[in-house]
Amino acid sequence: MVPPTTTPQRTKQRRGEGQWALGYREPLNPNERSKKDDNPLNVRARIENVYARGGFDSIDPADLRGRFRWYGLYTQRKPGIDGGRTATLDPEELDDEYFMLRVRVDGGRLTTRQLALLGELSQTYARDTADITDRQNIQYHWIRVEDVPTIWQKLEAAGLTTMEACGDSPRVILGSPVAGIAEDEVVDGSPAIDEILRRYIGDPRFSNLPRKFKTAISGLPDVAHEIHDVAFVGVHHPEHGPGFDLWVGGGLSTNPMIGQRLGAWVPLDEVPDVWEGVISVFRDYGYRRLRHRARIKFLVADWGPEKFRQVLEDEYLGRRMVDGPAPEVPAIPRDHIGVHRQKDGSYYVGAAPIAGRVSGSTLVEVAKVVERAGSTRVRLTPQQKIVVLDVPEGEVEGLRADLAKLGLQTDPSPWRRGVMACTGIEFCKLAIVETKARAVELVSALETRLADVVAGVTAPVSVHINGCPNSCARIQTADIGLKGQIVTDADGDQVEGFQVHLGGGLGLDAGFGRKLRGHKVTAAELSDYVERVVRNFVAKREPEERFAQWVARADEGDLK
Repeated sequence: MVPPTTTPQRTKQRRGEGQWALGYREPLNPNERSKKDDNPLNVRARIENVYARGGFDSIDPADLRGRFRWYGLYTQRKPGIDGGRTATLDPEELDDEYFMLRVRVDGGRLTTRQLALLGELSQTYARDTADITDRQNIQYHWIRVEDVPTIWQKLEAAGLTTMEACGDSPRVILGSPVAGIAEDEVVDGSPAIDEILRRYIGDPRFSNLPRKFKTAISGLPDVAHEIHDVAFVGVHHPEHGPGFDLWVGGGLSTNPMIGQRLGAWVPLDEVPDVWEGVISVFRDYGYRRLRHRARIKFLVADWGPEKFRQVLEDEYLGRRMVDGPAPEVPAIPRDHIGVHRQKDGSYYVGAAPIAGRVSGSTLVEVAKVVERAGSTRVRLTPQQKIVVLDVPEGEVEGLRADLAKLGLQTDPSPWRRGVMACTGIEFCKLAIVETKARAVELVSALETRLADVVAGVTAPVSVHINGCPNSCARIQTADIGLKGQIVTDADGDQVEGFQVHLGGGLGLDAGFGRKLRGHKVTAAELSDYVERVVRNFVAKREPEERFAQWVARADEGDLK
Protein backbone atom coordinates (compact mmCIF):
# COMPACT_ATOMS: atom_id res chain seq x y z
CA MET A 1 0.00 0.00 0.00
CA VAL A 2 1.32 3.39 -1.01
CA PRO A 3 1.17 5.91 1.82
CA PRO A 4 -0.88 9.01 1.07
CA THR A 5 0.98 12.04 -0.05
CA THR A 6 1.09 14.74 2.61
CA THR A 7 1.70 18.42 2.10
CA PRO A 8 4.40 19.67 4.46
CA GLN A 9 3.27 22.41 6.81
CA ARG A 10 4.94 25.72 6.18
CA THR A 11 6.50 27.42 9.15
CA LYS A 12 5.03 30.88 9.44
CA GLN A 13 7.72 33.45 8.88
CA ARG A 14 7.77 35.93 11.76
CA ARG A 15 7.65 39.48 10.57
CA GLY A 16 10.72 41.52 11.37
CA GLU A 17 10.41 44.25 14.00
CA GLY A 18 12.94 46.52 12.33
CA GLN A 19 15.79 45.49 14.62
CA TRP A 20 19.09 46.50 13.06
CA ALA A 21 21.06 43.82 14.91
CA LEU A 22 18.93 41.14 13.25
CA GLY A 23 19.39 42.54 9.75
CA TYR A 24 16.22 44.61 9.41
CA ARG A 25 17.80 47.87 8.28
CA GLU A 26 15.44 48.97 5.55
CA PRO A 27 13.31 52.03 6.36
CA LEU A 28 10.02 50.72 7.66
CA ASN A 29 7.97 53.86 8.26
CA PRO A 30 8.15 57.54 7.29
CA ASN A 31 10.16 58.47 10.39
CA GLU A 32 12.79 55.84 9.68
CA ARG A 33 13.00 56.88 6.03
CA SER A 34 13.49 60.52 7.03
CA LYS A 35 16.33 59.68 9.41
CA LYS A 36 18.00 57.48 6.81
CA ASP A 37 17.71 60.19 4.14
CA ASP A 38 19.62 62.67 6.28
CA ASN A 39 21.03 62.62 9.79
CA PRO A 40 18.71 64.92 11.74
CA LEU A 41 21.66 66.76 13.32
CA ASN A 42 22.44 68.15 9.87
CA VAL A 43 19.31 70.31 9.96
CA ARG A 44 21.08 72.95 12.02
CA ALA A 45 23.03 74.20 9.01
CA ARG A 46 19.81 74.59 7.00
CA ILE A 47 18.13 76.45 9.86
CA GLU A 48 21.05 78.87 10.11
CA ASN A 49 21.76 79.34 6.42
CA VAL A 50 18.40 78.86 4.69
CA TYR A 51 15.31 78.90 6.90
CA ALA A 52 16.30 81.75 9.21
CA ARG A 53 16.84 83.87 6.10
CA GLY A 54 13.86 82.67 4.08
CA GLY A 55 11.33 82.51 6.91
CA PHE A 56 8.69 79.92 7.75
CA ASP A 57 7.51 79.36 4.17
CA SER A 58 11.01 78.29 3.10
CA ILE A 59 11.12 75.29 5.47
CA ASP A 60 11.08 71.81 3.92
CA PRO A 61 8.17 69.82 5.46
CA ALA A 62 10.46 66.87 6.26
CA ASP A 63 12.60 69.18 8.37
CA LEU A 64 9.66 71.11 9.83
CA ARG A 65 7.79 68.12 11.25
CA GLY A 66 10.76 65.84 11.76
CA ARG A 67 14.38 66.91 11.99
CA PHE A 68 13.67 70.26 13.69
CA ARG A 69 12.93 68.27 16.84
CA TRP A 70 16.58 67.28 17.23
CA TYR A 71 17.21 70.93 18.10
CA GLY A 72 14.26 71.35 20.45
CA LEU A 73 11.85 72.87 17.91
CA TYR A 74 8.19 71.94 17.42
CA THR A 75 5.63 73.99 15.56
CA GLN A 76 3.01 75.16 18.02
CA ARG A 77 -0.73 74.89 17.61
CA LYS A 78 -2.50 77.44 15.45
CA PRO A 79 -4.82 79.51 17.71
CA GLY A 80 -8.56 78.90 17.57
CA ILE A 81 -8.59 75.16 16.78
CA ASP A 82 -10.73 73.34 19.34
CA GLY A 83 -9.76 70.01 20.82
CA GLY A 84 -12.43 68.06 18.97
CA ARG A 85 -10.58 68.74 15.71
CA THR A 86 -7.11 67.71 16.89
CA ALA A 87 -7.28 64.22 15.40
CA THR A 88 -9.15 65.22 12.24
CA LEU A 89 -6.86 67.87 10.77
CA ASP A 90 -3.71 67.39 8.73
CA PRO A 91 -0.43 68.55 10.31
CA GLU A 92 -0.17 71.62 8.08
CA GLU A 93 -3.64 72.70 9.21
CA LEU A 94 -2.57 72.55 12.86
CA ASP A 95 0.82 74.22 12.38
CA ASP A 96 1.25 77.82 13.42
CA GLU A 97 4.20 79.78 12.01
CA TYR A 98 5.73 79.94 15.49
CA PHE A 99 7.67 77.36 17.45
CA MET A 100 7.98 75.87 20.86
CA LEU A 101 11.66 75.78 21.76
CA ARG A 102 12.92 73.49 24.50
CA VAL A 103 16.20 74.30 26.26
CA ARG A 104 17.76 71.26 27.88
CA VAL A 105 18.94 71.82 31.44
CA ASP A 106 20.61 68.54 32.34
CA GLY A 107 20.26 67.79 36.02
CA GLY A 108 18.18 70.98 36.29
CA ARG A 109 21.43 72.85 37.02
CA LEU A 110 21.60 76.61 36.39
CA THR A 111 23.70 79.50 37.54
CA THR A 112 21.95 82.79 38.23
CA ARG A 113 23.67 84.15 35.13
CA GLN A 114 22.15 81.38 33.02
CA LEU A 115 18.74 81.84 34.67
CA ALA A 116 18.79 85.56 33.92
CA LEU A 117 19.75 84.86 30.31
CA LEU A 118 16.87 82.39 29.94
CA GLY A 119 14.54 85.10 31.20
CA GLU A 120 15.97 87.75 28.90
CA LEU A 121 15.66 85.49 25.85
CA SER A 122 12.03 84.89 26.78
CA GLN A 123 11.37 88.62 27.04
CA THR A 124 13.03 89.35 23.71
CA TYR A 125 12.01 86.41 21.53
CA ALA A 126 9.20 84.43 23.22
CA ARG A 127 6.61 87.03 24.31
CA ASP A 128 7.73 86.49 27.92
CA THR A 129 6.68 82.81 27.93
CA ALA A 130 8.68 80.28 29.94
CA ASP A 131 7.51 77.03 31.48
CA ILE A 132 9.45 74.68 33.74
CA THR A 133 8.79 71.16 32.48
CA ASP A 134 8.72 67.95 34.46
CA ARG A 135 11.98 67.05 32.75
CA GLN A 136 13.83 70.04 34.21
CA ASN A 137 13.76 71.90 30.88
CA ILE A 138 12.76 75.46 30.10
CA GLN A 139 10.18 75.67 27.33
CA TYR A 140 9.50 78.77 25.23
CA HIS A 141 6.66 79.60 22.84
CA TRP A 142 6.12 82.11 20.01
CA ILE A 143 9.65 81.58 18.68
CA ARG A 144 10.27 82.67 15.06
CA VAL A 145 12.66 80.62 12.93
CA GLU A 146 14.39 83.86 11.97
CA ASP A 147 15.50 84.30 15.59
CA VAL A 148 16.69 80.76 16.27
CA PRO A 149 20.38 81.21 15.26
CA THR A 150 20.73 84.22 17.55
CA ILE A 151 19.06 82.37 20.42
CA TRP A 152 21.44 79.44 19.93
CA GLN A 153 24.44 81.74 19.92
CA LYS A 154 23.41 83.34 23.20
CA LEU A 155 22.52 80.04 24.87
CA GLU A 156 25.73 78.31 23.84
CA ALA A 157 27.87 81.22 24.98
CA ALA A 158 26.37 80.60 28.44
CA GLY A 159 26.89 76.83 28.36
CA LEU A 160 23.31 75.88 27.41
CA THR A 161 21.92 74.09 24.36
CA THR A 162 18.76 72.89 22.64
CA MET A 163 20.55 70.02 20.85
CA GLU A 164 18.67 66.74 21.17
CA ALA A 165 16.13 68.31 23.50
CA CYS A 166 13.57 66.42 21.39
CA GLY A 167 13.62 63.83 18.61
CA ASP A 168 14.64 60.16 18.51
CA SER A 169 17.71 60.93 20.55
CA PRO A 170 19.13 60.92 24.11
CA ARG A 171 17.11 63.71 25.65
CA VAL A 172 17.82 65.79 28.77
CA ILE A 173 19.22 63.77 31.67
CA LEU A 174 17.30 64.12 34.91
CA GLY A 175 19.36 64.56 38.04
CA SER A 176 18.69 65.33 41.67
CA PRO A 177 18.09 69.05 42.27
CA VAL A 178 20.14 68.67 45.45
CA ALA A 179 23.02 66.66 44.00
CA GLY A 180 26.22 67.26 45.93
CA ILE A 181 24.57 69.07 48.85
CA ALA A 182 21.92 66.75 50.33
CA GLU A 183 22.85 65.33 53.73
CA ASP A 184 21.39 61.90 52.91
CA GLU A 185 22.62 61.55 49.33
CA VAL A 186 24.28 58.19 48.58
CA VAL A 187 26.50 59.55 45.80
CA ASP A 188 26.59 62.67 43.62
CA GLY A 189 25.67 61.67 40.08
CA SER A 190 26.62 65.02 38.51
CA PRO A 191 30.05 63.87 37.23
CA ALA A 192 28.39 61.02 35.33
CA ILE A 193 25.85 63.40 33.78
CA ASP A 194 28.65 65.72 32.69
CA GLU A 195 30.67 62.89 31.16
CA ILE A 196 27.67 61.55 29.21
CA LEU A 197 27.01 65.04 27.87
CA ARG A 198 30.64 65.45 26.87
CA ARG A 199 30.95 62.06 25.17
CA TYR A 200 27.61 61.35 23.59
CA ILE A 201 25.19 64.27 23.14
CA GLY A 202 25.43 65.29 19.51
CA ASP A 203 27.25 62.09 18.59
CA PRO A 204 25.84 60.81 15.26
CA ARG A 205 26.07 57.23 16.58
CA PHE A 206 23.13 57.97 18.85
CA SER A 207 21.16 60.53 16.85
CA ASN A 208 19.07 57.88 15.07
CA LEU A 209 17.38 55.83 17.80
CA PRO A 210 14.08 53.96 17.31
CA ARG A 211 12.43 56.66 19.43
CA LYS A 212 13.26 59.04 22.27
CA PHE A 213 15.51 57.90 25.10
CA LYS A 214 15.05 59.27 28.61
CA THR A 215 17.70 59.04 31.33
CA ALA A 216 17.74 59.70 35.08
CA ILE A 217 20.85 59.66 37.29
CA SER A 218 20.54 60.48 40.97
CA GLY A 219 22.04 59.55 44.31
CA LEU A 220 18.56 59.95 45.77
CA PRO A 221 15.22 58.42 44.68
CA ASP A 222 13.88 61.85 43.65
CA VAL A 223 13.78 61.76 39.84
CA ALA A 224 10.94 59.30 39.05
CA HIS A 225 13.50 56.65 38.12
CA GLU A 226 10.84 53.95 37.76
CA ILE A 227 9.48 55.47 34.53
CA HIS A 228 12.69 56.11 32.58
CA ASP A 229 14.22 54.24 29.67
CA VAL A 230 17.37 53.95 31.78
CA ALA A 231 17.95 55.07 35.36
CA PHE A 232 20.83 54.96 37.80
CA VAL A 233 19.69 55.20 41.43
CA GLY A 234 22.02 55.69 44.37
CA VAL A 235 22.58 52.63 46.55
CA HIS A 236 25.18 51.40 49.07
CA HIS A 237 26.77 48.10 48.16
CA PRO A 238 27.75 46.14 51.30
CA GLU A 239 31.22 45.37 49.86
CA HIS A 240 31.92 48.05 47.27
CA GLY A 241 30.35 51.14 48.85
CA PRO A 242 28.28 53.87 47.18
CA GLY A 243 27.23 53.45 43.55
CA PHE A 244 24.10 53.06 41.48
CA ASP A 245 21.37 50.47 40.93
CA LEU A 246 20.56 50.04 37.22
CA TRP A 247 16.97 50.17 35.92
CA VAL A 248 15.72 49.87 32.32
CA GLY A 249 12.43 49.85 30.43
CA GLY A 250 10.19 52.32 32.24
CA GLY A 251 7.79 54.68 30.48
CA LEU A 252 4.24 56.00 30.43
CA SER A 253 2.09 57.22 27.51
CA THR A 254 -0.64 54.85 26.26
CA ASN A 255 1.23 51.67 27.34
CA PRO A 256 2.67 52.50 30.77
CA MET A 257 5.33 50.24 32.26
CA ILE A 258 7.39 50.39 35.44
CA GLY A 259 11.12 49.99 34.81
CA GLN A 260 12.86 46.78 35.81
CA ARG A 261 15.98 46.35 37.90
CA LEU A 262 18.82 44.49 36.24
CA GLY A 263 20.25 43.62 39.66
CA ALA A 264 23.54 45.32 38.78
CA TRP A 265 25.58 47.73 40.89
CA VAL A 266 27.45 50.38 38.88
CA PRO A 267 30.22 52.55 40.35
CA LEU A 268 30.16 56.25 39.49
CA ASP A 269 33.06 56.13 37.03
CA GLU A 270 31.45 53.29 35.04
CA VAL A 271 28.04 54.95 34.63
CA PRO A 272 28.87 56.56 31.22
CA ASP A 273 30.12 53.26 29.78
CA VAL A 274 27.07 51.35 31.01
CA TRP A 275 24.80 54.12 29.73
CA GLU A 276 26.45 53.80 26.31
CA GLY A 277 25.86 50.06 26.43
CA VAL A 278 22.16 50.40 27.26
CA ILE A 279 21.47 53.01 24.59
CA SER A 280 23.38 50.89 22.07
CA VAL A 281 21.20 47.87 22.84
CA PHE A 282 18.18 50.09 22.23
CA ARG A 283 19.60 51.47 18.98
CA ASP A 284 20.47 48.03 17.60
CA TYR A 285 17.66 45.85 18.96
CA GLY A 286 14.85 48.37 19.39
CA TYR A 287 11.68 47.89 17.37
CA ARG A 288 11.58 50.28 14.40
CA ARG A 289 8.79 48.77 12.28
CA LEU A 290 5.87 50.16 14.28
CA ARG A 291 6.43 53.53 15.88
CA HIS A 292 4.05 52.90 18.76
CA ARG A 293 6.24 49.94 19.81
CA ALA A 294 9.57 51.67 19.30
CA ARG A 295 10.35 52.50 22.94
CA ILE A 296 12.85 50.40 24.89
CA LYS A 297 10.13 49.37 27.37
CA PHE A 298 8.64 46.99 24.79
CA LEU A 299 12.00 45.32 24.20
CA VAL A 300 12.59 44.91 27.93
CA ALA A 301 9.07 43.54 28.40
CA ASP A 302 9.63 40.94 25.67
CA TRP A 303 13.16 39.95 26.68
CA GLY A 304 12.92 40.25 30.44
CA PRO A 305 15.64 41.81 32.62
CA GLU A 306 17.83 38.66 32.61
CA LYS A 307 18.22 38.54 28.84
CA PHE A 308 18.64 42.30 28.58
CA ARG A 309 21.47 42.19 31.09
CA GLN A 310 23.10 39.26 29.33
CA VAL A 311 23.03 40.99 25.93
CA LEU A 312 24.32 44.21 27.51
CA GLU A 313 27.23 42.40 29.19
CA ASP A 314 28.13 39.97 26.40
CA GLU A 315 27.74 42.17 23.32
CA TYR A 316 28.42 45.70 24.54
CA LEU A 317 30.36 45.80 27.81
CA GLY A 318 32.45 42.67 27.32
CA ARG A 319 32.33 41.92 31.04
CA ARG A 320 29.94 41.01 33.81
CA MET A 321 28.60 43.75 36.04
CA VAL A 322 28.65 43.44 39.82
CA ASP A 323 25.45 42.16 41.41
CA GLY A 324 23.97 44.68 43.81
CA PRO A 325 21.13 45.48 46.23
CA ALA A 326 17.98 47.47 45.57
CA PRO A 327 17.84 51.12 46.64
CA GLU A 328 15.76 52.28 49.57
CA VAL A 329 12.17 53.14 48.74
CA PRO A 330 10.87 56.47 50.10
CA ALA A 331 7.46 56.48 51.74
CA ILE A 332 6.68 59.93 50.34
CA PRO A 333 8.04 61.33 47.06
CA ARG A 334 10.61 64.11 47.57
CA ASP A 335 9.88 67.43 45.89
CA HIS A 336 12.43 69.60 47.82
CA ILE A 337 9.88 72.30 48.63
CA GLY A 338 10.56 74.40 51.73
CA VAL A 339 13.75 75.07 53.69
CA HIS A 340 16.31 72.29 54.17
CA ARG A 341 19.79 72.11 55.62
CA GLN A 342 22.70 71.24 53.32
CA LYS A 343 25.57 69.05 54.40
CA ASP A 344 27.87 72.12 54.41
CA GLY A 345 25.65 74.02 56.89
CA SER A 346 23.96 76.32 54.36
CA TYR A 347 20.35 75.83 53.27
CA TYR A 348 18.44 75.09 50.12
CA VAL A 349 15.01 76.60 49.56
CA GLY A 350 12.40 75.06 47.25
CA ALA A 351 9.56 77.14 45.83
CA ALA A 352 6.44 76.25 43.86
CA PRO A 353 4.96 78.02 40.87
CA ILE A 354 1.66 76.55 39.69
CA ALA A 355 2.26 73.71 37.23
CA GLY A 356 5.60 75.13 36.13
CA ARG A 357 4.05 78.24 34.57
CA VAL A 358 6.43 81.16 35.10
CA SER A 359 7.61 83.87 32.67
CA GLY A 360 10.81 85.37 31.39
CA SER A 361 10.32 88.36 33.64
CA THR A 362 9.92 86.09 36.66
CA LEU A 363 13.14 84.23 35.84
CA VAL A 364 15.07 87.50 35.58
CA GLU A 365 13.76 88.63 38.97
CA VAL A 366 14.44 85.24 40.57
CA ALA A 367 18.08 85.53 39.49
CA LYS A 368 18.29 88.93 41.16
CA VAL A 369 16.76 87.89 44.50
CA VAL A 370 18.91 84.75 44.61
CA GLU A 371 22.07 86.78 44.17
CA ARG A 372 20.90 89.24 46.85
CA ALA A 373 20.60 86.25 49.18
CA GLY A 374 24.22 85.36 48.54
CA SER A 375 23.77 82.42 46.15
CA THR A 376 24.55 81.84 42.48
CA ARG A 377 23.02 78.36 42.01
CA VAL A 378 19.44 77.45 41.11
CA ARG A 379 17.89 74.09 40.23
CA LEU A 380 14.77 73.08 38.30
CA THR A 381 12.99 69.95 39.52
CA PRO A 382 11.14 67.03 37.89
CA GLN A 383 8.02 68.33 39.68
CA GLN A 384 8.08 71.69 37.81
CA LYS A 385 9.52 73.55 40.82
CA ILE A 386 12.54 75.79 41.56
CA VAL A 387 15.19 75.19 44.23
CA VAL A 388 17.77 77.75 45.38
CA LEU A 389 21.01 76.30 46.75
CA ASP A 390 23.68 77.62 49.13
CA VAL A 391 21.56 80.11 51.07
CA PRO A 392 23.18 81.42 54.28
CA GLU A 393 20.99 80.91 57.33
CA GLY A 394 20.56 84.64 57.87
CA GLU A 395 19.24 85.13 54.32
CA VAL A 396 16.62 82.38 54.29
CA GLU A 397 13.60 84.38 55.46
CA GLY A 398 14.38 87.33 53.23
CA LEU A 399 14.69 85.04 50.22
CA ARG A 400 11.41 83.33 51.03
CA ALA A 401 9.64 86.69 51.19
CA ASP A 402 11.18 87.84 47.90
CA LEU A 403 10.20 84.61 46.14
CA ALA A 404 6.64 84.88 47.46
CA LYS A 405 6.35 88.34 45.90
CA LEU A 406 7.14 86.67 42.58
CA GLY A 407 4.41 84.05 43.04
CA LEU A 408 6.82 81.33 44.16
CA GLN A 409 5.69 80.00 47.52
CA THR A 410 8.07 78.07 49.77
CA ASP A 411 5.28 76.88 52.09
CA PRO A 412 2.54 76.20 49.54
CA SER A 413 -0.81 74.54 50.05
CA PRO A 414 -0.93 70.79 49.29
CA TRP A 415 -2.79 71.60 46.07
CA ARG A 416 -0.27 74.10 44.72
CA ARG A 417 2.54 71.79 45.78
CA GLY A 418 1.04 68.68 44.18
CA VAL A 419 -0.31 69.98 40.86
CA MET A 420 1.45 69.38 37.54
CA ALA A 421 0.28 70.08 34.00
CA CYS A 422 1.53 69.65 30.45
CA THR A 423 1.46 72.38 27.80
CA GLY A 424 -2.13 71.68 26.76
CA ILE A 425 -4.24 73.04 23.94
CA GLU A 426 -2.88 76.57 24.29
CA PHE A 427 0.21 75.58 22.28
CA CYS A 428 0.37 71.80 21.74
CA LYS A 429 -0.83 70.27 18.46
CA LEU A 430 -1.63 66.94 20.12
CA ALA A 431 -3.73 68.38 22.93
CA ILE A 432 -7.48 68.08 23.27
CA VAL A 433 -8.08 70.27 26.35
CA GLU A 434 -6.66 73.26 28.23
CA THR A 435 -4.29 72.41 31.09
CA LYS A 436 -2.14 75.26 32.45
CA ALA A 437 -4.93 77.77 33.01
CA ARG A 438 -7.12 74.98 34.36
CA ALA A 439 -4.41 74.08 36.88
CA VAL A 440 -4.34 77.67 38.11
CA GLU A 441 -8.13 77.70 38.47
CA LEU A 442 -8.13 74.35 40.26
CA VAL A 443 -5.44 75.37 42.76
CA SER A 444 -7.23 78.62 43.54
CA ALA A 445 -10.54 76.83 44.07
CA LEU A 446 -9.10 74.07 46.26
CA GLU A 447 -7.11 76.47 48.43
CA THR A 448 -10.42 78.13 49.32
CA ARG A 449 -12.70 75.13 49.45
CA LEU A 450 -10.37 72.74 51.27
CA ALA A 451 -8.75 75.13 53.73
CA ASP A 452 -10.47 73.28 56.57
CA VAL A 453 -8.97 69.87 55.74
CA VAL A 454 -5.31 70.79 55.21
CA ALA A 455 -4.37 69.31 58.58
CA GLY A 456 -5.86 65.99 57.46
CA VAL A 457 -3.64 65.81 54.39
CA THR A 458 -0.26 64.70 55.74
CA ALA A 459 1.30 64.56 52.24
CA PRO A 460 0.38 66.58 49.16
CA VAL A 461 -2.34 64.93 47.06
CA SER A 462 -0.83 65.11 43.60
CA VAL A 463 -3.11 66.21 40.76
CA HIS A 464 -1.60 65.85 37.29
CA ILE A 465 -3.44 67.32 34.30
CA ASN A 466 -2.68 66.13 30.78
CA GLY A 467 -4.09 67.51 27.55
CA CYS A 468 -4.04 64.19 25.64
CA PRO A 469 -3.30 60.46 26.22
CA ASN A 470 0.51 60.84 25.95
CA SER A 471 1.09 61.47 29.67
CA CYS A 472 3.68 64.25 29.48
CA ALA A 473 2.39 65.20 32.94
CA ARG A 474 2.71 61.62 34.25
CA ILE A 475 -1.00 61.10 34.93
CA GLN A 476 -0.74 57.36 35.60
CA THR A 477 1.58 57.91 38.57
CA ALA A 478 -0.42 60.70 40.24
CA ASP A 479 -2.81 60.42 43.15
CA ILE A 480 -5.37 62.02 40.84
CA GLY A 481 -4.45 61.81 37.16
CA LEU A 482 -6.59 63.59 34.60
CA LYS A 483 -6.36 62.62 30.92
CA GLY A 484 -7.90 65.21 28.63
CA GLN A 485 -10.61 64.19 26.19
CA ILE A 486 -13.90 65.39 24.78
CA VAL A 487 -16.79 64.17 26.96
CA THR A 488 -20.57 64.51 27.01
CA ASP A 489 -22.02 66.78 29.69
CA ALA A 490 -25.40 66.54 31.43
CA ASP A 491 -27.07 68.45 28.59
CA GLY A 492 -25.70 66.13 25.93
CA ASP A 493 -23.13 68.61 24.65
CA GLN A 494 -19.58 67.69 23.68
CA VAL A 495 -17.22 69.59 26.02
CA GLU A 496 -13.70 69.46 27.39
CA GLY A 497 -13.25 66.93 30.15
CA PHE A 498 -11.12 64.18 31.60
CA GLN A 499 -10.81 60.48 32.13
CA VAL A 500 -9.80 59.96 35.76
CA HIS A 501 -6.93 57.82 37.06
CA LEU A 502 -6.82 57.45 40.86
CA GLY A 503 -4.14 56.15 43.21
CA GLY A 504 -1.10 55.95 40.97
CA GLY A 505 2.31 56.57 42.42
CA LEU A 506 6.02 55.90 42.61
CA GLY A 507 8.17 54.72 45.52
CA LEU A 508 6.14 52.57 47.92
CA ASP A 509 3.08 53.05 45.72
CA ALA A 510 4.81 52.36 42.40
CA GLY A 511 2.02 51.50 40.01
CA PHE A 512 -0.63 53.00 37.79
CA GLY A 513 -3.86 54.66 38.79
CA ARG A 514 -7.21 52.94 39.05
CA LYS A 515 -9.58 53.84 36.21
CA LEU A 516 -13.28 53.86 36.99
CA ARG A 517 -15.21 52.21 34.19
CA GLY A 518 -17.03 54.80 32.14
CA HIS A 519 -16.34 57.60 34.60
CA LYS A 520 -15.60 60.98 33.03
CA VAL A 521 -15.48 64.48 34.53
CA THR A 522 -16.20 67.63 32.57
CA ALA A 523 -13.79 70.53 32.92
CA ALA A 524 -16.55 72.60 34.52
CA GLU A 525 -17.03 69.92 37.20
CA LEU A 526 -13.34 69.45 37.95
CA SER A 527 -13.02 71.49 41.15
CA ASP A 528 -16.19 69.92 42.57
CA TYR A 529 -14.93 66.44 41.75
CA VAL A 530 -11.46 66.82 43.26
CA GLU A 531 -12.89 68.43 46.39
CA ARG A 532 -15.35 65.57 46.81
CA VAL A 533 -12.71 62.85 46.45
CA VAL A 534 -10.26 64.56 48.81
CA ARG A 535 -12.94 65.04 51.46
CA ASN A 536 -13.87 61.36 51.19
CA PHE A 537 -10.20 60.43 51.60
CA VAL A 538 -9.71 62.60 54.69
CA ALA A 539 -12.94 61.34 56.25
CA LYS A 540 -12.49 57.62 55.56
CA ARG A 541 -8.74 56.95 55.56
CA GLU A 542 -7.08 54.83 58.21
CA PRO A 543 -4.39 56.47 60.39
CA GLU A 544 -1.24 57.13 58.31
CA GLU A 545 -2.90 55.65 55.21
CA ARG A 546 -1.64 57.10 51.96
CA PHE A 547 -4.00 58.22 49.20
CA ALA A 548 -3.00 55.33 46.90
CA GLN A 549 -3.64 52.79 49.67
CA TRP A 550 -7.05 54.25 50.36
CA VAL A 551 -8.01 54.28 46.67
CA ALA A 552 -7.12 50.59 46.35
CA ARG A 553 -9.71 49.62 48.96
CA ALA A 554 -12.26 52.44 48.63
CA ASP A 555 -15.83 51.88 47.48
CA GLU A 556 -16.33 53.04 43.93
CA GLY A 557 -18.97 55.50 45.09
CA ASP A 558 -16.39 57.36 47.18
CA LEU A 559 -14.23 57.84 44.09
CA LYS A 560 -16.89 59.40 41.85
